[in-house]
Formats: sequence, structure tokens, C-alpha cells
Amino acid sequence: MLAHASATPPVVLGDIDSSIDDLDRAIVTLAARLNAVTHDFLILIRRFDERAGWLGWGFESCADWLHWRCDLSLSAAREKVRVAHALKTLPSIAMAFASGELSYSKVRAITRVARRENEDALIEFALRTTAARVEERCRELRCGTVASTDEAVRAHARRSLSLRRDPERGTITITVELPLETGELVDKALDRAVVAAASSTPELAEESWAAQRADALVALAKAYLGGNGEGEAAAAGVTADHYQVVVHVDESALRGGAGRAGLPIESVRRIGCDASRLVLVEDEHGEPLSIGRKSRVVPQAIKRALWARDRGCRFPGCGRRRFVDAHHVEHWSAGGETSLANLMLLCSKHHTLVHEGGFRIEKDYRDRWFFRRPDGRAVPACGYRAADMRDEDVTTEDDYFAARPSARPSAEGSRVAEPSAEVYRARRPSAEVFPLTMWHSRRGQSTAMHCPGNHRSFV
Repeated sequence: MLAHASATPPVVLGDIDSSIDDLDRAIVTLAARLNAVTHDFLILIRRFDERAGWLGWGFESCADWLHWRCDLSLSAAREKVRVAHALKTLPSIAMAFASGELSYSKVRAITRVARRENEDALIEFALRTTAARVEERCRELRCGTVASTDEAVRAHARRSLSLRRDPERGTITITVELPLETGELVDKALDRAVVAAASSTPELAEESWAAQRADALVALAKAYLGGNGEGEAAAAGVTADHYQVVVHVDESALRGGAGRAGLPIESVRRIGCDASRLVLVEDEHGEPLSIGRKSRVVPQAIKRALWARDRGCRFPGCGRRRFVDAHHVEHWSAGGETSLANLMLLCSKHHTLVHEGGFRIEKDYRDRWFFRRPDGRAVPACGYRAADMRDEDVTTEDDYFAARPSARPSAEGSRVAEPSAEVYRARRPSAEVFPLTMWHSRRGQSTAMHCPGNHRSFV
């Protein structure tokens, strides 16, 4: 199988005056040869890895050896090793790659989602479209599986924002990494701010697009600091369609079957709890057949009743009233009703915890909702007791006051003076006493406690 790589003669570039058509054919022919040679290269890598040839060089993996031996970046080396092993169980893709029909870019994308039962369909799609569309289709297929929830969790964990000040240039560089759907929301907000600024200050139309978006970010910050973060349009309930983030998802994937999704499927369900819904019927080639009317998942009348009942986020100890969504306890895609009995308000943070974070909502024997953590423990509705917070490594009363003599209470009462917080003593049945910082939520219905002995907070 590998003989053609060494037998291929060198490409003759031809006369400098060759026609454009000749150059076109020569480039396409050489690209096909490169594909075939890359296939042979990956087969050799797989054989080398299977025989652990990299151990003789003192490396921990084949990717590390490739990084050193073949001058590849570490990420590129890891991908080549992954693709090389994936091709072993995908004969049709391997044959199309070896013949030069598929490029490495397409093979790299396909092998992330291909199985024996769908590789022929993926090859057919890849041969009639661009590498960019193949990447997008494979990403959608990956997002349409339950396993994509792990990707959503990793993307959420990687979110970050950093500011780097450059006094010499008099600038600040802001770097942000966000999950895809959140980043798209920021992108739409910046676009809207750019349009608003252009309509009020037409003299800025000659500025570059990047400069206008930078000004838009500053405008958003000023509006938020000025107390107008919601904006007049939002207060009036008006949001134009071209400022909305649209997420495409196959109904079959939403209901737990096979299908495509623009985002990890659990993220789609979270967004779909309280959003606009539009049904688009497509044929087998992806061509639209009919488009239904856009409708709200949660009608405004039910939303008003929901706010009157919950008044904010229902997660114990939270009570936030901004950035709150209506959550379907049993998702509507699974047959759950859009009714008060199946809805509750959750802030963005706790809504994400319920969908992507492993938290669950269940009913107790009194038919009341309660939250359960990923480890199976129920979240108390009114905060944790001191007895619930006792860990083996918690600081005892004597240890605490030995390190903080000024915090020891007087004989009159149990309240003690602390420079940065109000500290109370909570007595356990065993007569051991632990200092606890206590505060109340805005609604005054729950209490959260913090124990300085083990630096853990409970809400």
C-alpha cells in the first residue's frame, strides 16, 4: 500500500510561461499526491506507535516524539496520531484518503464523528463540499450527542477575561474566552451598539470596523455604569431579530435521538427553556420546505404569573432578579408542559448548573421541588446547619481563638468583634463551638453560612 509514495516521480513545474489551465491542473494533481502521501505518513505513524518505537528515544508518547523528530507543533502531532489510529477502523475513509480524493483537513474532521455505519454518507458529503463545511457539519454532529455535554462543561470552565495594560502605548488589551453561545451573545450586543452609534454619529462611519466595535464595547460599559444596562428597547420588550442569537438543532437530537445541533445538546435545551421557537421543515438534502411562525416557548402571561410566584431565582439562597430564565423542570422537547407547575425561575448561573453542571430538580414526599447536587446530596432549602458543616479538618474553637486572641467573646454574650465580618458562635450538641460568618439573601428567606476553619461556603 505504501509503495506509491517512494515510486512517485518528482513534479515537473514546466515552463514559466505555462497557461493558467496548466498550472491549475498541476496544482490539483500535486494536491491529490500530497493527500495520498499524507495517508502513507499516518499509516507509518500508527505502526510506529503500535510498536512503541518512541520509547527507545525516551519519550512519553508518540505525539511527543513526532513533535521532536518531525518538527511538528505538539497539537498537530497529537491530531496526526489520533487520525492515524482512527483510520484503522474506517476502511472507506482510508481508501478515499489514500487515493487522494479526500484532503487531510476533511479526514481530520470526519474521523471525530465517523463510525462504520455512517462513514460512507460522510464521504459522499465531503466529496461535494468544502473543508470548512465539512468541519461545521462534523461539529454539529458532535454537538448532537449526549457526550457533547462534557465539551460544554470544559468550555464553561475555560471562560476567562484578562486585561493587559501597556503604559508605553497608552492602551489596554482585553482578551476574552467564552463558550460559543455566550460569545455570540456578546457579538450581537456589539453589533447593535455599533449600529446605534452610527445612526447618532454618522461622522464615525469612516472608522474601521474594528475601531467601531471597540467604541461599541466602551458604550456598553458606559450604559451599564450609568444605570441603563437594560436599555430602552429592552425595557419596552423590543428586540430585533437580527440582534438575536439563532441556534439550529434537529428535533430528533433535541428529543434524545441522532441528529445535528449548533451547540452541545444540553446547552441547546437550556437556551430553549425560555426563548423564541421557530419550526423549519427540511428535506433530506437540507433544503427548507416550510417555515412556521415564531412563538415564545413561555407565553408572556405565564411569565408574569411565574414572576409573581417566584420573584427571582428559586435556587436555595440565591434570589437573583436579573438575568433570570424560565426553566422547564421537564423539558418541553421531552413532553414537559409549559405551565406554572412545570416552570421555575433560575438565574443564568444556576440554570447552567441544572443543565450542564449535573444538578437535578426532584420532588419530595410533599410534592415540593428540591435541588440535588451531582453527588446525590440534597441542597437544603434554608441553608446548612453548623452540624452539617463539620468536617474532620475543621478548626475547633480553641484553635480558632488561639490564633485570634482579639476575637474571643466577652462573658456577656456570644457576639464577637471581627474586623471584616460579623461572627457568631453556633453550638453543636457536643459542646464544640465554631465561628460562622452569616448573611441573608436579598429576599430574607434563607441564610448562608461560611466557616473559616475549612474555608468552604454553602448556599
